[in-house]
Amino acid sequence: MVRRGLLGWISRVVVLFVLLCCAVSVLYMLACTPKGDEEQLGLPRANGPTGKEGYQAALQEREEQHRNYVSSLKRQIAQLKEELQGRSEQLRGAQDQASEAAGRGPAPKAQAQADLLAFLRAQVDKAEVHAGVKLATEYAAVPFDSFTLQKVYQLETGLTRHPEEKPVRKDKRDELVEAIELALESLNNPSESSPNQRPYTASDFIEGIYRTEKDKGTLYELTFKGDHKHEFKRLILFRPFGPIMKVKKEKVNMANTLINVIVPLAKRADKFRQFMQNFREMCIQQDGRIHLTVVYFGKEEMNEVKGILENTSKAANFRNFTFIQLNGEFSRGKGLDVGARFWKGSNVLLFFCDVDIYFTSEFLNTCRLNTQPGKKVFYPVLFSQYNPGIIYGHHDTIPPLEQQLVIKKETGFWRDFGFGMTCQYRSDFINIGGFDLDIKGWGGEDVHLYRKYLHSNLIVVRTPVRGLFHLWHEKRCVDELTPEQYKMCMQSKAMNEASHGQLGMLVFRHEIEAHLRKQKQKTSSKKT
Repeated sequence: MVRRGLLGWISRVVVLFVLLCCAVSVLYMLACTPKGDEEQLGLPRANGPTGKEGYQAALQEREEQHRNYVSSLKRQIAQLKEELQGRSEQLRGAQDQASEAAGRGPAPKAQAQADLLAFLRAQVDKAEVHAGVKLATEYAAVPFDSFTLQKVYQLETGLTRHPEEKPVRKDKRDELVEAIELALESLNNPSESSPNQRPYTASDFIEGIYRTEKDKGTLYELTFKGDHKHEFKRLILFRPFGPIMKVKKEKVNMANTLINVIVPLAKRADKFRQFMQNFREMCIQQDGRIHLTVVYFGKEEMNEVKGILENTSKAANFRNFTFIQLNGEFSRGKGLDVGARFWKGSNVLLFFCDVDIYFTSEFLNTCRLNTQPGKKVFYPVLFSQYNPGIIYGHHDTIPPLEQQLVIKKETGFWRDFGFGMTCQYRSDFINIGGFDLDIKGWGGEDVHLYRKYLHSNLIVVRTPVRGLFHLWHEKRCVDELTPEQYKMCMQSKAMNEASHGQLGMLVFRHEIEAHLRKQKQKTSSKKT
């Protein structure tokens, strides 16, 4: 009986929908029925207004009629869609009732949709859409970024992004475009607007603000021009984040994953000695799954560097190293390329490193876990140390290196403009084409390789890591560099010295010293 009644109800819904469609068709045919030639063209009758004014008035009247007619059709279509959606929901409800009456419970798909809808509504309620929430401190507030059709104005810029910039990342650009398009669709919806309302376009968009709360979603507030002066249209949109989904579960065994650390070098024997102290502790004593390849340019200080390698080998019983000597001027890209291609064993994980880098044994596992041959390469963002002479200038002595390596605003910065330290499998490096060997001297070769991977189908993992440090050293920008290389070198040099606050103290040190002298004079005068 329940099934027979349900089928009858469905039949009535279908018949009603067909009748509605027929009614709309009849209205359309009546409106489009040919009239006299003058009426059909919208021209004035013989007894109506004559001349240019009559034709313009008739054309405007005809245009207004067409506009009203199109708006009417849009409203009818929107009403039909809403009614059809309502009928569909009633039908699903009737199906659920029939299932419950038969002892089967509600349809699983319908229940899943209802649960998801309830979750998304809860996300909106938790976010600051309808009302604010109490926050413990001023630092707990999540600020908005603002944007127009062309630019984004952002607070979190790092060292590579600008306070005002065009959205370069495709996901960010598409996100904002989608929000504007949805707002325009809502503004132009016939069921939500008056019949004579003008159509809204992207040129009506004035500005928007948005912010993302990682556990809730993204809130957008968009402002458009209104119909009159001092009048605006504002739309509030919310993109709720869905529940976390398990995508994959796997066991990863890195026990036999060897890393070939490749270091290009010219002179700098003292820095290499410091590097080998760190290498001995982290790679030989703690990790034990490392091969070291040193590619040395020229012969000056070469014997001293080889002596450091041999002494470490004897003292730590370490034999997994290769020393390659090249003639000619230093080229970082060539050194790394030669070192990678020199390897004759099975596919190995490469870590391109510099002599002024300090890393921990935990970083080596991070390097292994974020790479996969034919699928993933790893480009960590390292923490770059400021000049210890400036940071600890007010101290009696500069603390030992291990105590300097603290990730704080005053001690250094995330080097998010550098792409030189990277972990990738040798097979991926060879397949991508390696380094551009035409690049000489400092800078450029790392960005070129990075862009190759971005243009490929491999996943590029880019993230700050806590166990990788760039040690401060005085940077010299030689005249032989190209103008572009020289500019990059000078920018890097400027950023390496100290934070804004510390540099400010240096710039205004004379004023600070004068203030201190005045304070001492006041103190001494009071005592006398």
